[in-house]
Amino acid sequence: MNPTERFYGFEEDFRAPFARDRDRVLHCSSFRRLEYKTQVFLNHEGDYFRTRLTHSLEVSQIARTLSRMLGLNETLSEVIALSHDLGHTPFGHIGGDELDSLLKADGHPLGFEHNFQSFRVLTRLEKRYKDFDGLNLTFATLEGVLKHSYPYKKSFLSHIDPAFALDKHPSLEAMIVDHADEIAYTSHDIDDGIKYGLIRFDDLKEDVLCQRVDGMVQEEGIDPEEKLYRHRFVAALIKLLVEDFISYSEEGAGQYPSDMPQCASLDASTPLPVGFTPATATALKKLKKRLHKKLYKHQKIVENMYAGKQCIKGLYRAFREDMDLLPPKQKQLLEQRSEQRVIADYIASMTDRYAMKSYHTIYGLRLN
Repeated sequence: MNPTERFYGFEEDFRAPFARDRDRVLHCSSFRRLEYKTQVFLNHEGDYFRTRLTHSLEVSQIARTLSRMLGLNETLSEVIALSHDLGHTPFGHIGGDELDSLLKADGHPLGFEHNFQSFRVLTRLEKRYKDFDGLNLTFATLEGVLKHSYPYKKSFLSHIDPAFALDKHPSLEAMIVDHADEIAYTSHDIDDGIKYGLIRFDDLKEDVLCQRVDGMVQEEGIDPEEKLYRHRFVAALIKLLVEDFISYSEEGAGQYPSDMPQCASLDASTPLPVGFTPATATALKKLKKRLHKKLYKHQKIVENMYAGKQCIKGLYRAFREDMDLLPPKQKQLLEQRSEQRVIADYIASMTDRYAMKSYHTIYGLRLN
């Protein structure tokens, strides 16, 4: 079978192509490791905090709802959502940023980009077949993972099949996952931050979007002092954003046939056909800025992220100085890939706790 044909799912199977993709992602090692990868808060500090795994599940649930209500393929949205964070490093975005800086400083022009890494996980790094690498997924799924977040043109442009056309928008389902991701992380970061006292509702009371949500909750007869208020606030925020997205996107989504999950003729320079109303998009952007200032820059989070950054840096430098520190499987890959890429792939695959354990083993001290 031609490798290009595999992208389109020509194999005979009793499952629909996107359902088969979903099942293969759910059963792969990289998906299971998301359970112990940081979303925002280091997951060993509390059982309640979201991880990359719980985040991916929440994104999937929201994306399926949006797709179903807009008459799109909800299974395609589901598998893109479940796959979209497979390439993330330990310690959240700061881990990826640090690995990117280390690679570029070490002469590797591509650096590290988590969407491209997720794509590589699905097409190269997971091994489930004798004759080829990857999970043998459909083109639409791979395109959605590679291009679900805008802008699409990144440093990896020259290293992918031209069929993925980074100058074109991906499927509407991929665009929906991008917005579902935004809805999920905004709401659950507020939930986690309030739960563990890193942010208070008083910090959000001047925000226009939060004022609308507060009004919705109080209409239920729930006072801000009640314990139930936090749960209802998060649910109301998701409801508000989901309903706004659906009402504003119905016309745009209706322009494309539901049995054709692609927008191959739509240039990336043109506006997205789906999204939030302009007023809600502006309000959401302001809320995220407030969260960045009040929550993501909280001393405790900054300290933990700094520790994670030093862990990534220490592991990379150690492996570059002595390749024998790498496990046998990674050392074998040196025949196929550059030293920098083998090390980056290995570090990116680690969970938070495994990365910290490896750092402790190599340097003889513990990162808390």
